[in-house]
Amino acid sequence: MDIRPFAAIHPRPDLMAQVAALPYDVVTPQEARDAVAAHPKSFLAIDLPAETGFPADKDPYAPEVYQRAQELFSAAMESGDYVQDAEPHYYIYQLEDGERSQRGLVCVVGVADYLEDRVKRHENTRVVKENDRIAHIEAVGAQTGPVFLAYDDEREDGSLEELLDAASAGEPWADFVDDEGVRNRLWRVDDPWMLGQLSTAAGALECAYIADGHHRGASAVKVAQRHAGDPDAADDADAFIAVLFPASELSILAYNRVVADRAGLTPAQLLAAVEDAGYTLEPRAEAASPSRQGNFTLYTDGHWYELFPTPELVARRGALGAADSLDVARLQAEILAPILSIGDPREDPRIEFVGGIRGLGALEDAAAEKGVAIACWPTSVEQLMAVADAGELMPPKSTWFEPKLRSGLVFHKI
Repeated sequence: MDIRPFAAIHPRPDLMAQVAALPYDVVTPQEARDAVAAHPKSFLAIDLPAETGFPADKDPYAPEVYQRAQELFSAAMESGDYVQDAEPHYYIYQLEDGERSQRGLVCVVGVADYLEDRVKRHENTRVVKENDRIAHIEAVGAQTGPVFLAYDDEREDGSLEELLDAASAGEPWADFVDDEGVRNRLWRVDDPWMLGQLSTAAGALECAYIADGHHRGASAVKVAQRHAGDPDAADDADAFIAVLFPASELSILAYNRVVADRAGLTPAQLLAAVEDAGYTLEPRAEAASPSRQGNFTLYTDGHWYELFPTPELVARRGALGAADSLDVARLQAEILAPILSIGDPREDPRIEFVGGIRGLGALEDAAAEKGVAIACWPTSVEQLMAVADAGELMPPKSTWFEPKLRSGLVFHKI
């Protein structure tokens, strides 16, 4: 693969804690406004300018929205809050959240790796979301959201992990705990020998998988193609920023579903329809996640149930492909579409997706009165890679990674 160090733009290390923010696509408008109110330098002011700098009814795709992002980014550069490295570096980025810890290589990846499927994808993108990020990148003159990549370290010889150990052995360049309680540490790699070793080891990888950030990746690639041959473009304009993690260190939580109503069914009719679809129902005395892969838990009318697929249902399914075998795919095919009339979960306003980090109480709240909440077993990293290796696509909102990579730490100038 084409993995390179780069001359990053970044906040001053002493400002990292004030600037670091959750990704733009996992916060609500109110959460973004609250974050900027608490931390005026929060990167969400630049990442979500419509939500944080305009009235609530502002069109998020209006030209003046991107102009505001440009003005704020330029002001941060001019004030010295953001600076650019004089030379190319790698960064080592570690996130620790309780028992979860992951450490990866902040780098840029050649666009050719994306176009030639060495960067493997498992999710479709939407044009409107791509266009939003393209306009944002063009406005600020930098790619500000890293693509979250994973590589299958079980297939590799361990040399890259050994180098990550060595490169992060000393004191971190930046070290802070963010508002969500996640410890973020960054090491900047300056040593020419280590830079070369990291390039060699990462370059020897057969492929990498997009874990999160399909829209960020697609948008960055299109901007790079647009600027190909531009004499004023940055040296690494033919690449996109990413953080490359060993897959074995990653943690995926469930991505649960809430439907606003029971599609005209009474609670008893809904439960009967689920049984007719091939599931055995067992009541649960309190909120509960599925006890094993293949099961679901369902909440409606103030009660929880665990759903067990019957042997007859499993037999009817037959041999399934990598994507169709996912629990979220079976849920869509066997319950959401035929019983709750959710034909296209990407477009139907009746369905809401709730990340597992928000807990089961959030499902109960969202499904209050006439709604239905369904908790899923988490998709595994191995399943994600199998889907991508097969050239298949996952259903929307199949994975919720924790901890989330923070935005606002390292940027890639175009």
